[in-house]
Amino acid sequence: METATAQIRLRIERARDALLQHQLAAVLVPSSDPHLSEYLPERWQGRQWLSGFTGSVGSLIITADTAVLFADSRYWVQAEAELAGSGIALERVPTGASTHPIDWLATHLPAGRTVGVDGEVLGLATAQRLQGRLAAAGIALRTDFDVLTQVWPDRPGLPQAPVYEHLAPHATESRTERLALVRLDMATLGATHHFISTLDDIAWLFNLRGADVPYNPVFIAHALIDAQQAVLYTADGKVSPALQVVLAADGVRVEPYACAGLALAALPTGACLLIDPRRITLGLRQKVCGSSDDGVRVIEATNPSTLRKSRKSAAEAAHIREAMVQDGAAMCAFYAWFEQALADPAHAGHLTELTVDERLSGARAQRPGFVGLSFPTIAGFNANGAMPHYRATPESHALIKADLQEQGGVLLIDSGGQYVGGTTDITRVWAIGAPSAEQKHDYTLVLKGTIALSRTRFPRGTLSPMLDAIARAPLWRRGLDYGHGTGHGVGYFLNVHEGPQSISKTMPEATMAMEPGMVTSIEPGLYRPGRWGIRIENLVLNVPVDTPEGSSYGEFLEFETLTLCPIDTRCIDRSLLDAGEIDWLNRYHVTVFERLSPLVSGDAQAWLTERTQAL
Repeated sequence: METATAQIRLRIERARDALLQHQLAAVLVPSSDPHLSEYLPERWQGRQWLSGFTGSVGSLIITADTAVLFADSRYWVQAEAELAGSGIALERVPTGASTHPIDWLATHLPAGRTVGVDGEVLGLATAQRLQGRLAAAGIALRTDFDVLTQVWPDRPGLPQAPVYEHLAPHATESRTERLALVRLDMATLGATHHFISTLDDIAWLFNLRGADVPYNPVFIAHALIDAQQAVLYTADGKVSPALQVVLAADGVRVEPYACAGLALAALPTGACLLIDPRRITLGLRQKVCGSSDDGVRVIEATNPSTLRKSRKSAAEAAHIREAMVQDGAAMCAFYAWFEQALADPAHAGHLTELTVDERLSGARAQRPGFVGLSFPTIAGFNANGAMPHYRATPESHALIKADLQEQGGVLLIDSGGQYVGGTTDITRVWAIGAPSAEQKHDYTLVLKGTIALSRTRFPRGTLSPMLDAIARAPLWRRGLDYGHGTGHGVGYFLNVHEGPQSISKTMPEATMAMEPGMVTSIEPGLYRPGRWGIRIENLVLNVPVDTPEGSSYGEFLEFETLTLCPIDTRCIDRSLLDAGEIDWLNRYHVTVFERLSPLVSGDAQAWLTERTQAL
């Protein structure tokens, strides 16, 4: 640990030397890449390299005498541990306060100074807020300063994993059909050209997949589309000659990755370019010519592909259901083994959070259609479960013990898989020994929130953040809450976190309207730092529903629960559930048994039968 912190301190000092050399008061290092990805290729993991903080979200600010890491409540405990001894202070960011680092710069730096940031990885919308806030404080912004090029001597290059096709039947529409749909949306907006940087949009649009980003089957690329052709900009050698021929037949040309900015700069006079300000960087936006009448006009709107890919077709929904069955069967096999191992004295002292990750991942790998994990498995025993984004490591992990009859124990497992027909994400909490009355109380309140939102019906077009309070209400009644969102959109063999919908405390926007076919998580939680964490998560599908009043009040939607895995009734305080909640849980377990029992046998079948008994 001392060696690691010494390295971090040295890296921060090198960054300060760069600030002095370029006469800058501060540098902002976001968790970002030129595609504004959530999970970053190694080349752009600069914030992690400089700070040692491994959380997926966070920003770092370095000044001549201060270094500050900004993280929200999901990461506070983790960040405190990882930053210890580094000299980097943790700034706790309230949930949803994305402007916190910007406000800090404006209030902590004197007027007349300059802040540096790499505009090539700074989102355009963020850049607009940053420029406005700093200008109001009399602070200049320099956006061509990439501190990493000066302080990271062995910085990785671009990833080189090959690109491959996502094929029928799991690819339910051809790329020509999807390109036609996007071009239709472009025409509606009056755009002649459309530039896309977000990797999941590109993968969806072209029916291509890759392995450049951990846990997300995407590849590093940009795309430029006009009425006749589409150009894919990616590193040389990633698209095989044979695949290039296939793409060319569909009107898609492949060019070098570095040519994307040049293509923007070379747009013809009179072109009208569609870009999404939340999904393109400042650096790329600056490549576009001016907005005069004889230049290039720019339209800012949400990428059409972002909206279209969030609404899964009936065929895609069918494949997702099959992926959920395979995922559920894998979990039955794992949990049957796990509970036997807990009871076996031969495993005493050897069953750890790392074991959970290894064995559960192995069970998924045996299922048809499995490609990889959809995010790093979170297995948190007792206190470790109180960190929503905890990750066990060989250096730091907990031993899982079953002999906790007096104090009780709970194990939180949040995991998911990538299948050619869908992406899964599930969280369960399991009794280890005998859970305490307080643990059962917390567990049941969280379960009540999961059930409440799962049973909700709502008008089509309801803005997704408006549903957030339904899952929180059972906790709020007792003065409790959680710091993360209640639900995120999920991709189709794509990113496990997908927009535009978000069930959270986020300010509602028109693009967040709930539409048929959207897949979203429901995952309320409750965390007792240093003691335990509870989170129960299912994925759900928006489906139309008939209401007693018919169509008098418009179309209504409800949630079809997709995730198939028992919910541990040993952790429930039955006195806190009403008859309707018990009925929902029992009916859910009937469905789980009916769907999974044909795919499992032996110990897994016995475990499934026991864990789906009526409450």
